[in-house]
Amino acid sequence: MAIRRPVRHDDRPSHAPDYLLLTVVLLLSVIGIIAVYSASYALGEREFKDPNYFVKRQAIFMVAGLLIMAVTMRLPYHMLARLSPLVMFAALAGLALVLMPGIGFEQNGARSWIRIGGLPPLQPSEFAKFGVIVYLAAWLTAKGDQLKDFSLGVLPFVTMVGLVAALIMFEGDLGTTIVVGAITGTLFFIAGARVTHTLALAGVAGLAFTVLMMTGDQYRMDRLTSFLNAEADPQGAGFHTLQLLVAFGSGGIDGLGLGVSRQKFFYVPGSHTDGVLAIIGEELGFIGTCVVLGLFMVLLARGWMIVKRADGQFGSLMAAGILAWIAFQALINVGGVTRLMPLTGIPLPFVSYGGTALLAIFAATGVLLSISRYTLEEVEARAPVQQARRPAPTLGGAR
Repeated sequence: MAIRRPVRHDDRPSHAPDYLLLTVVLLLSVIGIIAVYSASYALGEREFKDPNYFVKRQAIFMVAGLLIMAVTMRLPYHMLARLSPLVMFAALAGLALVLMPGIGFEQNGARSWIRIGGLPPLQPSEFAKFGVIVYLAAWLTAKGDQLKDFSLGVLPFVTMVGLVAALIMFEGDLGTTIVVGAITGTLFFIAGARVTHTLALAGVAGLAFTVLMMTGDQYRMDRLTSFLNAEADPQGAGFHTLQLLVAFGSGGIDGLGLGVSRQKFFYVPGSHTDGVLAIIGEELGFIGTCVVLGLFMVLLARGWMIVKRADGQFGSLMAAGILAWIAFQALINVGGVTRLMPLTGIPLPFVSYGGTALLAIFAATGVLLSISRYTLEEVEARAPVQQARRPAPTLGGAR
């Protein structure tokens, strides 16, 4: 896609954000709150003696995320170009903190969490996705045609992305590493890189993924085994995969009814996190699942319109990165729970339980909505008017 260069004006005109995209995000978030409550109250009662434990925390993070989205939506997104080095530094610092003893700790098979003081645990890799998108959008815009040169474009790109990916892999989070690679690869291609360079990087990334899966710990091997032949060990490695399919199958066309899921009673591990769509499928059936997926399709369609209409290359690239973030996470999550690809533990955006993931995705969505407020057509339409309003110069520079 050819991304248009910005039309420069001192006072960039703006208009209302994309309210349809905002409405879809709010609908997905409400569905997420309901689904998390239904999928987690049994676990909350067993683990914390409080059936509302998970939904209360999700609601708190959702409100905080909505406030952050409201702020980032109103801020001019152009200012992020100047702040991009600082944003990237903060992302790298957060990833480094995870590796420090006493701050980083392991949860759900990955050492990707930090705890500072009395604050709730946070997952810096979620914010790192946003930091990488902002920095690369600014860097790729500045590079221009140099991006097609191997030494000036490809090599620095691989170095930057490789550093972030290495830090995340040290945490043992292969799923997030895949998402970051997919996002950055998409930006690299859209920005105008050579097709041969893009395909070569994709091939290297695929090879690296295969090696990591084959030489990693037993947890990753179990995920791969359960994908290839879950039936060989239905009570062991294949249990998670098969129970997800049982949930979908039990729901049929119209579902068992909201709150009536049986699989959430400790049959589906992570029923409120990466497995929440299976519980939706069990309770609301094929129809309910299609509604959720349909909302994601509308979100992606509106997002692509923002990519095409943004008032400059930086805005287009940043919108494309945020859109790729949502799209790849949704694709990997849906593919995992339906056995179209191995399970990775990636949450479903806006729907799955997870405080840090909610905060990060809401912040990014606010930026996407900010980009939707500045369109090239609006700039071009108002440019003659702004030019006409400028006072004519007088002799000697007098006012």
